[in-house]
Amino acid sequence: MIIRHMDNPVTRERAILVYLSGLVDRNAINNNVIRPFLDKRRSRESSIFNVLTVGNMDFITDWNDVESSILLGNSLLFLEGQSKVFVIEARGWPQRAIEDPQSEASLLGAHQGFVETSIQNIAMIRRYIPNRELKIQEYTLGSRGISKASVLYLADVAKPEVVKEMVDRLQQVNIDTILNTGELREIIEDSRYSPFPQLITTERPDTAASHILQGRVAVVVDRTPKVLIGPAGFVTYFQNVDDYNLRWPVATFIRTLRFMAFLVATFLPALYIAVVSFNYEIIPLDLLLSVGESRERVPFPPLLEAMLMEITLEMLREAGIRLPAPIGQTVGIVGGIVIGQAAVQAGIVSNIMVIVVAFTAIASFIIPNYDMASAVRLVRFLMMGLSAMFGIVGIVIGLMGLIGHMIALESLGVPYGAPLAPARFADWKDLILRIPLWDMDKRPVSARAVQTKRQGTSGSGEEGQ
Repeated sequence: MIIRHMDNPVTRERAILVYLSGLVDRNAINNNVIRPFLDKRRSRESSIFNVLTVGNMDFITDWNDVESSILLGNSLLFLEGQSKVFVIEARGWPQRAIEDPQSEASLLGAHQGFVETSIQNIAMIRRYIPNRELKIQEYTLGSRGISKASVLYLADVAKPEVVKEMVDRLQQVNIDTILNTGELREIIEDSRYSPFPQLITTERPDTAASHILQGRVAVVVDRTPKVLIGPAGFVTYFQNVDDYNLRWPVATFIRTLRFMAFLVATFLPALYIAVVSFNYEIIPLDLLLSVGESRERVPFPPLLEAMLMEITLEMLREAGIRLPAPIGQTVGIVGGIVIGQAAVQAGIVSNIMVIVVAFTAIASFIIPNYDMASAVRLVRFLMMGLSAMFGIVGIVIGLMGLIGHMIALESLGVPYGAPLAPARFADWKDLILRIPLWDMDKRPVSARAVQTKRQGTSGSGEEGQ
């Protein structure tokens, strides 16, 4: 902690400047505080506000506020004879440059991602929504390490009940500190035991701005590069910013691939186990002979064989993420090829099982949201267990339970299954089928927006001509 003794140029009495080194902008302090204090010409000024050249200055009167203000990176000015302390906002902690988001790559969208400073993150969102209706409410979280959380929403679009629900949950948080947005999401989401995420986390300012324009609420947490958005539905996790940069037939095709990939990643290993163990009569005879020939040397039952390969795949995936990028890619590709080929030659697994696991891995990578893809990885093992016990009937039971669970979930009081359950046909324009943008004149009903009109009647290019 730096304590600088000076003389007040207005009253010629003592003054003390206090700040924590490393959390302030030293150049701003030297040029805008210390230099004006040492300038003798400032003695003609009538107030200390006319002496300092900082952009934002306030005052506090409570010692608890003094402590927290210093720890948050502010500089405090104590003046002899004054019962209040002046707070100078000149924060300047270490921070990284704005880079392309790593977990949400985009080919056609912007190449800017959030950073660990909430002020910069809010500024990036403001660039996309330079509107007076964009409201920001700030709250503090944590009893030891104070974290600043900012709630962003459009006042004339977002439903007040949804905003109030988000704010109430933030105010009920009682924890030492919030280090990451994922911790906050787990604390405030509706169903804490569900594997499915109920609030969206994003690293992209354009994605956050798009959700805010639809009527949702965003929470920007300081010290973390992810923004929390709600309410969110199941369908929302399959939408990507590139969908609106592509031609609508292409975007519709890609959306269809994503939903198919969800089904493949969830049920394909379970279907293999069910068909091989119970319902082999549905396999064509030629394919049945090929499967039997492939499995004749495998000493394990289909469930154990599938579990072995799936766990190996998950280990390779985690190893590829944790290792440095060049080594991680090598481990993922070479490891998968070598281990799969060696396991087949040793008779531990069959060729068909390797193909099934490869298709499953590819399908899970197609899902654009990492949180949803992680949930699918867990549900897959549950479906494999049900299929090993009951065959295709077990898969049907698991599917029914999965649908029932999604219907029962809520996100900030909004049904998780919308617009499918409950059915809201107005939102089906942006479900699997992504219709042309000129026809998407209404905001999603599932976002609970108060103002539903998004654009005027423009028509297609041919109609405009």
